[in-house]
Amino acid sequence: MARQPKQIYDLTDAEKRDLIQLIQQGKALPEKYRFILFEDKHEVELVWNGKTREVCTTVLPFQTLEHVDEPRKAAPLTMTDDWIDPRGRQLKGWTNKLIWGDNKLILSSLKSGALRRQIEDAGGLKLIYIDPPFDVGADFSMDIEIGGETFHKEPNLLEQIAYRDTWGRGADSFISMIYERLILMRDLLAPDGMIYVHCDWHVGFALRSVMNEIFGSENFVNEITWHYYNKMAPESACFPRASDRILSYCKTRGSYFFEQQYEKLDQPVKRLKRQFVGGRAINVRDENGNVQYIELDKKRLDDVWRMSMLQPADKTEYLAYRTQKPEALVKRILRASSKEDDLVADFFCGSGTAAAVAEKLGRKWICTDLGKFAVHTTRKRLIQVQRGLKDGGKPFRAFEVLNLGRYERQAYLNVGGRLSGKQKEEALAAKERDFRDLILRAYKAQPLEDDGFFHGKNAGRLVVVGPINLPVGRLFVEEVITECRKRGATRADILAFEFEMGLFPAVLDEAKRKGIDLAPKYIPAEVFDKRAVDKGQVVFHDISFVEATPRYDKKDKLTLSIELTDFSVYYTQGAAEAAAADLKNGKTQVVCEQGQLIKITKDKDGIVTRETLTKEWTDWVDYWAVDFDYESRKEIIRVPVENEELGTDPSKMEFEEKWTGGYIFENEWQSFRTRKNRDLELISAPHTYPQKGRYTVAVKVIDIFGNDTMILVPVNIV
Repeated sequence: MARQPKQIYDLTDAEKRDLIQLIQQGKALPEKYRFILFEDKHEVELVWNGKTREVCTTVLPFQTLEHVDEPRKAAPLTMTDDWIDPRGRQLKGWTNKLIWGDNKLILSSLKSGALRRQIEDAGGLKLIYIDPPFDVGADFSMDIEIGGETFHKEPNLLEQIAYRDTWGRGADSFISMIYERLILMRDLLAPDGMIYVHCDWHVGFALRSVMNEIFGSENFVNEITWHYYNKMAPESACFPRASDRILSYCKTRGSYFFEQQYEKLDQPVKRLKRQFVGGRAINVRDENGNVQYIELDKKRLDDVWRMSMLQPADKTEYLAYRTQKPEALVKRILRASSKEDDLVADFFCGSGTAAAVAEKLGRKWICTDLGKFAVHTTRKRLIQVQRGLKDGGKPFRAFEVLNLGRYERQAYLNVGGRLSGKQKEEALAAKERDFRDLILRAYKAQPLEDDGFFHGKNAGRLVVVGPINLPVGRLFVEEVITECRKRGATRADILAFEFEMGLFPAVLDEAKRKGIDLAPKYIPAEVFDKRAVDKGQVVFHDISFVEATPRYDKKDKLTLSIELTDFSVYYTQGAAEAAAADLKNGKTQVVCEQGQLIKITKDKDGIVTRETLTKEWTDWVDYWAVDFDYESRKEIIRVPVENEELGTDPSKMEFEEKWTGGYIFENEWQSFRTRKNRDLELISAPHTYPQKGRYTVAVKVIDIFGNDTMILVPVNIV
């Protein structure tokens, strides 16, 4: 809502002259004039460098990467038989969402895209709990176990960029980041919904003002103090900090759900029986005037929660995330402010605590995170939750892993404005050229202006950038081979966001037989950040190779298992020599070189030793899963129908279904490592097909860095 100007007589003649002069000179007005000139509803307002009330309005379709649902032999207790197919997998109803990507784009797309209707059909978003990166010292790094050792995983570049955007200007940039996202969350929240925001001393003072501005101070509900009494604090010149704050606000005063929570006492206590009369607490007496007592075995919770924080020794819950919160804390919030079957969300999900608690309490959920490894960790955690509920005969929902994927690239190339067909075509071609130039610059390749097919050259190798919105397929690779032979070239790099599954290593062997060395490389999402490109920080990854073999049952011809027989990676991240030179005495560092993890140690005398941590190919595998009939479920997206009369109101917009040409990976069997169990099964459980025929099996492998590779295996059931 626009602010109304005050009466002009609030200004003195001198102030009027100053204002006219400043405006004529194009200079910024002093801060005092904002309050003199305009009525403002805020009694107290937080102001920071770069503040704007503009929010993201981009709406993109979500790409479904995977559908996860533990097979059930019988229908869950609260679901009817028609919810479950013959394999025991959920057929309809709400499917929980685990979304990888920038939550600003995700929130904007949830708010105004096709999924908004699903959210409303599910009863609306009733509760949001977020634990944003409020600690200026926190980052996306974590510990990973491999080869019997634990090494420190540094954040990838996309995570570094997010961290830089969040804390690059200190509190200013953090508040700018969270301010826009909180506005989007408010707009997505149901009218009777609530939001809980976790923070600590770094930004708690500012977040209260931000929340008041966005949700209204009249909608403030609580400021909860979480006191974690078991934190080991070093000696310092202040009292040890051992508490966080959790701010809660409602969307609409008087309409939100709240259920009082109680805490069990160690032993029963005797208390005076009291009641409220006229707003005052008075003692309850019997007919003879004697004071009454009651015995209590629990107490009503107030806004100070004394709860332990997670310790690394807790192998049942701790997942080595520095900012991971205990399930008991989140469980208390979900029980207080949501009911069974309500939809809840966490847009900074980290290790997936909110999703795990929501599933166990029978809530529907949406969880998102920018970190690929966070999403992978959450996926494993939720599969374990599904397994536990299944074993206990309790109901659970399927969940799907989504991202904005190729649609984010389409948005990058979007051409707006009122243009003719030819103008739009020319503008799109110009954008694609600029995007290719950016990719070549990130790859440190020299552009080729006169070549009709290849786009650049790098260290004696020709470079071609594949289609931006489509996966590189066999025909494109064959064209690369043909063009190389025309030019007499023997080495070429193919850069692509996606490669067709099953393409390698066959086509590379074919190229080698023709005397051509082809190197396919993935274009990372970091190319969207020009700062990373300018600093030369973007790393293009070599593709990984998966080998999987069908094992047919000799007795039952309709049954087979899949064996994972090889997994090869060729990552190189950081030169070992440079790492050794920069390493301080008494320190260690792990680098990835030519598909091997190498631990470099420099002792106190400066002597450097190298140890290879990855002894076997299986050391690289953190998780693998099988879809025994990959082409059984098409990926259908819902895109808005262009209609100017309907505008952009999501409740009025019309959507149409469109097949993307791809399929959804139905996760039917999986094996993965956990912190507690490092073993990995290499042969899947047997799968029985309903009838003879040709099928396509998809095998997905996720490595220790969270990167996934998929291969298609044709099988013939006779």
